[in-house]
Amino acid sequence: MLRSALSARNLLKLASLCAGLLPVLPVCGPAFAHHESFAPGRVVSINLCTDQMAMLLAGDGQLVSVSNLAADPAVSAMAEEASGYRLNHGLAEEIFLMKPDLVLAGSYTTRETVDLLKRLGIPVAEFDPEASLEDVRENILRMGHLLGHEQAAGRLVADMDETLAALAAAPASHKTAALYFANGYTSGEGTLAGDVVARAGLENIGISAGIDGLGRLPLERLVMAAPDVIIGGDSGYDAPALAEAPFVHPAFRAAAAKAQLVDLHSRLTICGGPFNLKAVARLKSRAAANGLPDDGGAGARFSGWELRSGNAP
Repeated sequence: MLRSALSARNLLKLASLCAGLLPVLPVCGPAFAHHESFAPGRVVSINLCTDQMAMLLAGDGQLVSVSNLAADPAVSAMAEEASGYRLNHGLAEEIFLMKPDLVLAGSYTTRETVDLLKRLGIPVAEFDPEASLEDVRENILRMGHLLGHEQAAGRLVADMDETLAALAAAPASHKTAALYFANGYTSGEGTLAGDVVARAGLENIGISAGIDGLGRLPLERLVMAAPDVIIGGDSGYDAPALAEAPFVHPAFRAAAAKAQLVDLHSRLTICGGPFNLKAVARLKSRAAANGLPDDGGAGARFSGWELRSGNAP
C-alpha cells in the first residue's frame, strides 16, 4: 500500500487518516502504544546528541537507526560505534517507513520532521542541548528511562560522577584560558564547553568578557587578556579557510607564543556523554604542565594552521 518513499503531502494525508481510523488501520496503531513505562522495541534517533546517548544505553536490536552525523568522526565521539547502525538523514519519509515506536530528536533541529512525525502519532522525545555536565547527567538518566534501561543509565552516571570527583580532587591550576575557534568564536557562560573548562580548574576569559553562550571573541580582546592557555578546535584540515585566518594573524601568533596551546577535539564537547570527562582530564593535565607547547612553540599546529611566521598553508 505504501510506496518506498512518501512525500510530505502524502504523510499528512496518512496522518489525517490515522486520526480518524486509529482502531482500524494497523499502520496507525503501534505509534500510539507508547507509554512512559513502555520500553520501545524500535527506536530511531535523528540528532547527533541523542544518537550517542542512545548508543550508550540501548539494548541489543533496540536502536534501529542513528543520524548520518553520528558516523562523522569530526563531530561524533562515537563514530566507530555508529558504523554498525543504519544511518538516516532526518527525513520524515525515511523515518516513518522504519516504523519506530519512539523517535529521539533535539529540540532545535529537524523541526519539520518532528512536527510531521507528531502529526502521524509517532512518539517523539525531544532533548534540549546540554549547557553543563549536570544537564548531561539529567539527559542520560532521562534517556535510560525512555529506553527502559534505568539501571544502565544509573551505572553510567555513577561512573561519570566517580571520575569527575577524582578529577576535582586533583589541584586546580586556576590559569586563565580562552576557547578560540574558527571565525574567532568562543564559548562563554551557559555552555557545555565552558563548563568543561571550569571543571578543569581554568578561568574562562569568555565568561569574564561577558559572552553568554557561543559568541565571538575579538582578537584584540584575546591579546589584551593574554590567557595562560589557548584551547583550539580540531586540527589537520586538508586546506585553509578564511574562517581560520585569525590563527595566522601576527597578533594571534604573538599571543600563542606566550601561551600553552591545547588542541581539544570539538567532538568531545559538542554533545553530552562520558567523553566530556576526557576533555576535562586533557585540559587539567595540560594546564598542570608548565611552559610552552610540546615543541617549544617553534612550529606548533593549531586548528590546522602553522604558527611559524610565514608558513601558513
